Amino acid sequence: MKLPDIRNNNVGQYLNSVDIVEETARQIMKDFGLFGVTITFSGNTEQAYSELHEQLINQITVLMERDFGRLLSVLYQVDISEKEIAQAEADIPNYNQVEIIAHQIIVRDLKKVLTRHYFKSNQ
Repeated sequence: MKLPDIRNNNVGQYLNSVDIVEETARQIMKDFGLFGVTITFSGNTEQAYSELHEQLINQITVLMERDFGRLLSVLYQVDISEKEIAQAEADIPNYNQVEIIAHQIIVRDLKKVLTRHYFKSNQ
């Protein structure tokens, strides 16, 4: 197994494994849960991206309006940089800023999951 090359335009190809999708959803729920923000996952892996993306958009919007500091803390926990957000703005121009941030959270947590799988398989 080689280390995955995840970019904004190829996320879908990595969401083809039930285990990967479920683990990514758990990672997102964990990251947000650390800050008292609830994200849920129905278990429907075919709709996972849109389900998680929509919830993230809603939660990010609330945090932007009510508790921007907590949003920044979540983004720090997830490990999303301004550079990654800027790159996503260029890669997916049809998304607004909140949609881009939500997408980047999914991408980053997917990378965490795939990286863990990569290192487990190479031990």
